[in-house]
Amino acid sequence: IYEDRKYEPVVLGQIPQQVLDATLAIEDDRFYEHKGFRVDSMFRALKALAFDNQLQGASTITQQLVKNVLLTPERTLSRKFKELALSILVENKYSKDQILELYLNNISYGGTAWGIEAAAQKFFGKHVWELDLAETSMLAGLPSAPSVYSPLNKNARSAKQRQWEVLERIFVTNEVSHERAEETYKEELVYAPQKEYIRAPHFVEYVRALLEERH
Repeated sequence: IYEDRKYEPVVLGQIPQQVLDATLAIEDDRFYEHKGFRVDSMFRALKALAFDNQLQGASTITQQLVKNVLLTPERTLSRKFKELALSILVENKYSKDQILELYLNNISYGGTAWGIEAAAQKFFGKHVWELDLAETSMLAGLPSAPSVYSPLNKNARSAKQRQWEVLERIFVTNEVSHERAEETYKEELVYAPQKEYIRAPHFVEYVRALLEERH
């Protein structure tokens, strides 16, 4: 599934502010305040481990970058410690804008689309700087679970629900009004024709979802 990753790197200056706002709102609204990790998220993860025997995913953009670029995807306690240590080192070496640019160019938006520019082209046939708020809010919600939230996988309800979560977060962070968020949510999105041919798309997407959940 990820054999032929499609990268289309862009510099931060080419990415519209609304894309940055949406990404930060849904993924890490205190990105410019922390030093690579958030204590509240760490306590939540420890609680989940102690009471539910679950290892929660990374909560900051820096941690997600480290996990995707420098570490394996295994979900173990030792890897979480490595992730934390490397996140602190990355924060000391790079500026916040550099980290955000690296993140937006290296995060998966589903299938072979890695990075926001590749995602914009895959889903809407546009460059990232051509996206409107409706398209932006749909893409911003994908990285946490691409196979679950992708509107191309016949998950229309899940995709729209996730889009609304993004728009709500943008509203909470005071980047858009509630009226504009509601108007944006109601807009009908037009997706680019998909070039990949799959003989049994429903079965393939079922397997994709299982693989992502397990690995």
